[in-house]
Amino acid sequence: MIELTSRQLQIIDIVKKRAPITAEQIAEQLNLSKPTIRSDLSVLVMLEYIDAKPKVGYFPGKKASERLGNGYLLQETRVKDIQSIPIIIRETTTIQDAVVTLFLQDVGTLIICDGEGKLTGVASRKDFLKVTLGNPGAVSMPVSMVMTRQPKVVTVSPEDTVLDAAQKMIFHEVDSLPVVIPGAGEDAGLRLDVVGRLTKTSIVKLLLDLEAKG
Repeated sequence: MIELTSRQLQIIDIVKKRAPITAEQIAEQLNLSKPTIRSDLSVLVMLEYIDAKPKVGYFPGKKASERLGNGYLLQETRVKDIQSIPIIIRETTTIQDAVVTLFLQDVGTLIICDGEGKLTGVASRKDFLKVTLGNPGAVSMPVSMVMTRQPKVVTVSPEDTVLDAAQKMIFHEVDSLPVVIPGAGEDAGLRLDVVGRLTKTSIVKLLLDLEAKG
């Protein structure tokens, strides 16, 4: 089986969503020139992933609806499609209460927000373990003392691809990511509203669903 490149997968996706579409329009969507993608289009037509009709444009080919592999599924699926409800606590919550929440909700990481519901940080089981081992008094401390603070928190947006999110998780060695959107007002880029969370488990379930259907 011929492995398709990232750009070829993007072209298939564009054609599926916008057919009929011309080569110029595809190139524009990719911010590239038409000659740059000419060979990609030829390969995809030859492999029947897309179909070309003179003076009309490109359409999905016979194989466009076939399974294109895990990489394509992760690239086609958006975070918003598989995100789950965020487990949020306030930054004034004590470490003891936070640990109880962690186990009751069966999650590895808690998302921490301020009184206005804006993201201020995250704290994982490892963070709580570090501070409480050999320090009984730590349980009454607020979680703000141990959390990773915004803007150092790694986040994703609902419109990001699951592939991009998975790469962030691997690079930063985390098991979940807050799903955020910019808040309103002048400091919108810094004041983030939490709308969900994405976990490694959700991504694995997506891949298992693919296998089950395949």
